[in-house]
Amino acid sequence: MLDGGPTGGQVLRRAIGGRRRHIAVASLLGMTHQACEVMVPVVIGVVIDEAVTTGSFDALLARLGLLAALFLVLSTCYRTAARITDGAGEHAAHRIRTELGTKVLDPRGGADTGRLPGALTAVATGDAERVGAVAAALSYGISAVAGLAVSAVVLLRISVPLGLLILLGVPPLLWIGHRISRPLERRSEVEQERAAHASGVAADLVAGLRVLKGIGAEQAAVSRYRRTSQDSLAAALRAARSRAWHDGAILALTGVFIAVIGLVGAHLAMQGEISIGDLVAAVGLAQFLLGPFQLLTYVSGEFAQGRASADRIAEVLAAPPAVPGGTATPPRPVTGALRLRGVTCGALRGTDLDIGAGTLLGVVARDPAAASDLLLCLGRELDPAEGTVELDGVPLSSLAPAEVRGAILVAHHDADLFESSLLDNVLAGRDGGPVDVGPALTASAADEVAQALPQGVETMLTERGRSLSGGQRQRVALARALAADPPVLVVHDPTTAVDTVTESRIAARLSELRRGRTTILVTTSPALLAVTDRVVVIDDGAVTADSRHPDLVADDASYRSVVLA
Repeated sequence: MLDGGPTGGQVLRRAIGGRRRHIAVASLLGMTHQACEVMVPVVIGVVIDEAVTTGSFDALLARLGLLAALFLVLSTCYRTAARITDGAGEHAAHRIRTELGTKVLDPRGGADTGRLPGALTAVATGDAERVGAVAAALSYGISAVAGLAVSAVVLLRISVPLGLLILLGVPPLLWIGHRISRPLERRSEVEQERAAHASGVAADLVAGLRVLKGIGAEQAAVSRYRRTSQDSLAAALRAARSRAWHDGAILALTGVFIAVIGLVGAHLAMQGEISIGDLVAAVGLAQFLLGPFQLLTYVSGEFAQGRASADRIAEVLAAPPAVPGGTATPPRPVTGALRLRGVTCGALRGTDLDIGAGTLLGVVARDPAAASDLLLCLGRELDPAEGTVELDGVPLSSLAPAEVRGAILVAHHDADLFESSLLDNVLAGRDGGPVDVGPALTASAADEVAQALPQGVETMLTERGRSLSGGQRQRVALARALAADPPVLVVHDPTTAVDTVTESRIAARLSELRRGRTTILVTTSPALLAVTDRVVVIDDGAVTADSRHPDLVADDASYRSVVLA
């Protein structure tokens, strides 16, 4: 477990502690239910001794009335306890999902490092549900122990040997049950890990379905998912076999224990040490004990699986941030002047670059990795291994990531849309309050997209905007970035799926809308580069050219090969 994060045990304790009062109330009701269950065979034994044997009709009616009251109380307690218990489990799972969501959305990042989105979803759903189930199971376990304790006391009153048999026999059974649950815990952890990976692979393949079809890689994708799914199935079957063996072994031990209680009770009745009514009560209690033991079996299994899931949740919560926090604040207002000095990060090698406030800059990177690393540094999703990136003279590394994102908006090429209306997608980059999205829609040509939809900007989009074409999605994503109206806007290849006529209109309107505010276009589009104030070329990780687009087209053959090819 990484330093600074919770352990699996702490995740479990926090889940339980957050619903402590509800669990206590449910446990109290459950104990009352179990106590009433215990008294049912006892009262039946009394009916036999005091009513059936003596032939007293009045005693029979009185004892039957007592039985009816017992059933009324135990049924009411059971229903109420079950409702509170299930609610406690759901609230505990919800709290864990909220913590995981906060971690994943932390501006410093880190939670998604080495994890597919689908795997994180599996942790936030399946694993959170299992930990929540532990909070629900706890009250059942307490109730079961209370039932065993009350049974032991009652049996001690009937017969000391029978009471001692339970008091001395239950602890070893509980210890054996704990030992038996250990393989289940290990296999449950593997099962959840494989299931999460399979979910992540499936989500990854679905997201890239059009690309896979375009390159004819459907069969390879199916084979990849089949292998992953088979691994997940094998792990799930091993966990199921372990659960079956665990439950079967516990029930077998319980059956033997109950049979011993029945045999001892029968022997005592034959010796005349207890009455027939006491024997009936003892046998009834022995049968009743099957319920608490089954509950303890269930609770043991839930705790075993919950511990495995808690460890997986703790790994996500304890993941170190991709970038540390910061205490400095940018100057107010942000003018948008950027400076890179000796920046080394991934494909960037000692990059130096000055971007004046209000500049519309084009960046052409021969290596796509260099463009990606530049965006990560500007958005402070990564800090350079060497060198500094400054905003208005303040190093980004000294600013909190949230402060950086508030000043510099990086719109990645593969930005997704949400399952919401077109208007909601465009407004997603705003903090709130009324805003006129008309200029952003016009500049990005997303107004034409809205006009083609049945309900205009109120039209609901499907997941990731798949109901739109690639070019339409790009225009809506660009509108979202423009509507946010940040001091510094960095856009990566916003028009690769747009026709040339529309692209030219977007270039002109974008230039006009962003006039006076720093804008960086990382692209090889001639139409976009033509409206920039200047263009820098990054080759082999460093800036190799810095001039206006027409001059570079005229004088730089390598530039022409990249931009005009």
